[in-house]
Amino acid sequence: MSQPSLCGGGPCAWRGNDIGKGMGQLEMGLGVLQKVARAPCAQLAGTQCGDKSYWHDGAVAEIEKKIIEAFEVFDHECNKTVDVREIGSIVRSLGCFPTEAELHELLAKVEEEEPTGYINLEKFLPVMTKVLLDRSYPPIPEDVLLHAFEALDENKCGYITKEELVKYLTEEGEPFTQEEMEDMLSTALDPETNTVCYRDYISMMIVDES
Repeated sequence: MSQPSLCGGGPCAWRGNDIGKGMGQLEMGLGVLQKVARAPCAQLAGTQCGDKSYWHDGAVAEIEKKIIEAFEVFDHECNKTVDVREIGSIVRSLGCFPTEAELHELLAKVEEEEPTGYINLEKFLPVMTKVLLDRSYPPIPEDVLLHAFEALDENKCGYITKEELVKYLTEEGEPFTQEEMEDMLSTALDPETNTVCYRDYISMMIVDES
């Protein structure tokens, strides 16, 4: 019996030849940025998720809260379970981009002994917490993040104004709260030009593995 695909939609869709045009591309880029900015480690420029100096008192609890929130988005029955096919989307929404094989390995750790097609939060939470603490999967690829920003940069000038970014992130997709918007702007915005030079921002966000 073949295993179900866990990739689903989301950022991996940038990889193929079927990249959307027009509004489809804009929506895809916006979705990527909203997920990345909300991910537990997205604001940690130059800091690896596995860097123990980051995980001070209270930080693990904050990570668990993020995981629960991501899980609940797909818990349509509000019974602390999700369809196994949603696991890929949940993991990517937390800023991780595992391969299909790695997703199946994760699935093996969180499934019941007799697979039901659903994953329980009680089993998923500790496994996913460890994934984030150990930085088991690579973060969002740089080219995916670049494509996401370019989709919002309609004039292709290499930057996005504060007004444009606020409009996109607070009025489209899964809108940011004011606090989320302020957190992102505090990291991304150039105060002198009041713009986000997204290539510089991406360079700051990408972890140096060397």
